[in-house]
Amino acid sequence: MKALIYAVMLGMLLIMPIAHAYINVTYINTTVILGPNATGKVVEVLSLYLSSNVSINQYMQDRAAINLTLSGWQKALNTNLLVEHILNPTSSVSGFAFLPGPVTTVGTAGIAQITMSYYVGNITSVKEIAPRKFEYTFNDNVFNFIHTASGEALPQSGRLNLIIPTGSQVLSIYPLPDYPSISFLGNYTNDTIFSWYAGEPLSKFTFAYVVTQTMGQEVLSYFGSLLTVYRVELFAFIFIVIVIVAAYFLITSRPRR
Repeated sequence: MKALIYAVMLGMLLIMPIAHAYINVTYINTTVILGPNATGKVVEVLSLYLSSNVSINQYMQDRAAINLTLSGWQKALNTNLLVEHILNPTSSVSGFAFLPGPVTTVGTAGIAQITMSYYVGNITSVKEIAPRKFEYTFNDNVFNFIHTASGEALPQSGRLNLIIPTGSQVLSIYPLPDYPSISFLGNYTNDTIFSWYAGEPLSKFTFAYVVTQTMGQEVLSYFGSLLTVYRVELFAFIFIVIVIVAAYFLITSRPRR
């Protein structure tokens, strides 16, 4: 009987560390870098808390695993927060990269970060409002955060950052960002990074800004658009020129009789 009791106690001691081993997502930082076109680069950093040596070892094994997919990490971490929080409903992301970071131990626990980066198309709509002036409006339908009774919102342990090109002029912004504070003139002159913190409602999110091109940028943009439209014709022309030049040198290099 005593042997049975000791066996049960030993089994409980072996099970307890496993039962109390867990991994929590403690913070989500989502940054959207808005470029000169309608495509944005998204970088998301998820902070993790690993409760014990057991969870640390499990994380390290998963980190060393080959071909562990995003869905595989979702199952390994037992979380629904490991998703792309910026998504275009009509298209897929591109250039996806996933990097589970190393563990920093704190006693028997540990902390780590997972970084995701990807590109999302049509993240803004663009219209020319004057010569060399373009108005960009952020499409709030790309948000993929939590849904509350009042609509979509940031999680309590979350942060959203929008980065616009240097020299841009902010036209409208709602809700007002937690960072930076609005100037006494009532605008955001020279500011390029805007952040919203814990639980911010996003159901009526508005963000628009104007980018003024320089003359050099306008010229590059013009020839870039020509290259896009006449790409096939241009390559065909270059091929023909190469063939003509090659034929000329072939003919002129033959020894005369």
